[in-house]
Amino acid sequence: MSRTAIAETGAGSAAAIIPETEEKISAVRFTGWLAMVVGMFMAILDIQIVASSLENIQAGLSASPDEIGWVQTSYLIAEVVMIPLSGFLSRLMSTRWLFVLSALGFTVMSVASALAWSIDSMIWFRAAQGFLGGAMIPTVFASTYMIFPKSKQPTASILIGLIATMAPTVGPTLGGFLTQYFSWHWLFLINVGPGFLVAIVVAITLDIDRGDKSLLRGFDIYGLIAMATFLGSLEYVLDEGPKDDWFDETSIIIGTVICTASGILFFWRMFRFERPIVYLDTFKDRNFALGCLYSFTLGIGLYGSVYILPLLLGRVRGFDSLQIGVIMAVTGACQFLSAPIAGRLMQVVSPRTLLGMGLLLFAAGVGLNGFQNSQVSFGDLLLPQAVRGFALMFCMLPITNLALGTLPPDKIKNASGLFNLTRNLGGAIGLAGINTLLDDRMDLHFAHLAEHINPANPAFQHSLATLAGRYGSMGISDPDGAALTTITNMVTRESSMIAFNDLHLAMAGVFLLAFLLLPLVKPAISSVEAGEGH
Repeated sequence: MSRTAIAETGAGSAAAIIPETEEKISAVRFTGWLAMVVGMFMAILDIQIVASSLENIQAGLSASPDEIGWVQTSYLIAEVVMIPLSGFLSRLMSTRWLFVLSALGFTVMSVASALAWSIDSMIWFRAAQGFLGGAMIPTVFASTYMIFPKSKQPTASILIGLIATMAPTVGPTLGGFLTQYFSWHWLFLINVGPGFLVAIVVAITLDIDRGDKSLLRGFDIYGLIAMATFLGSLEYVLDEGPKDDWFDETSIIIGTVICTASGILFFWRMFRFERPIVYLDTFKDRNFALGCLYSFTLGIGLYGSVYILPLLLGRVRGFDSLQIGVIMAVTGACQFLSAPIAGRLMQVVSPRTLLGMGLLLFAAGVGLNGFQNSQVSFGDLLLPQAVRGFALMFCMLPITNLALGTLPPDKIKNASGLFNLTRNLGGAIGLAGINTLLDDRMDLHFAHLAEHINPANPAFQHSLATLAGRYGSMGISDPDGAALTTITNMVTRESSMIAFNDLHLAMAGVFLLAFLLLPLVKPAISSVEAGEGH
């Protein structure tokens, strides 16, 4: 049976986690590998753990609504830079020491994030945390194939996948709990104990390879700098452009020039350098290119939906971080529960069919959130969250199969890095696009609603008089001013709600567009066909 087939078959069976086998694994190495899995869990968790507490961090650091999105965006962008670099670093310094340094750096930057004194310092610390922690995720997958015998490699991969799905399940809820009963600082301080312990255990137990310092002679430092500059400046332009009227601001013009120049240099280096950081010729394979496009789309939906809903509930409904965390947990729980169902379906339907189901379900889940009002409750959010949670696993499994299932073995390693890169890049650019669209739509809807706030409007006059009378009876010194402020706040709230609805509908449109591209995908080998072929 092929590697893909075994992984997909095992994903649907909890019993596959502990198979009976005659091959033995060193207890010491297995302990080190488990410690690495814990580190990977922490790195994934830290993307989500702040989602339900952004309003609290914003208040604690006196940040503006426009700035707070960078708490997540900076982490994602930095992680994107590290993913293609981690393979080279692991060969240079060895898997063990790269992971140890990554875990230590991630932990130190967690402490720094907790001690941040401004939104600027928080953004820099989060970027460093994402860059260092990003090495832990691909390193775990690489070490799996080095530690486990072939018969157990699929089982270990399944276990990694199941543990990874726990991060978005518990992240927002854990974050809400910590913020509600302690403070937002504990979102980062919770990493300290486990982080240092993981680093120590891996340093002691995981001596599985040796570094090769000679690789420094062939390292494309200019390609790395070009890639980091390209991604960072692109994110800056996308996020800051609408706030500064785009090209009316000098910094945006400079950022665009830097982004364009570094982008050209990056792509030129990737195609012309003898040993580039990333081999882009893999995109010549149609299925892989479309798989990366779907991975990019999934990144937008995965990270964007977790970002939008907490903002909506905090700004419009005034929910605290714990209430937001409980609501967000519905998606995570349904994602975890749907894993065995998606695994079973992979055995009876083609990956393309399952992906179509997943894309439509995700579009339905976020689309249902696009028709809600400012009094939205937990009950109103239950169905959309559940549908979106089930859709995630229906998308994840077939996207991986479609992207990598038709590639020759010698291209899998490079392709896997690009594949993961596109998902994180989709999340980072998606968050920037979300902030851009949110600002524009809020201004547009506020302007439309504010047209009705004028003395010639009888409804406005009636509401103003009613509120002024109520405030006057309460002894407020300026009842007319208080009434006008209340009406303005109501307009702001309603325009925000309509803007959030627009965002959800736009996201649903992205997934519907991705669904329409499915006929371009060549059918990949299914788990059943792969099993019969071997």
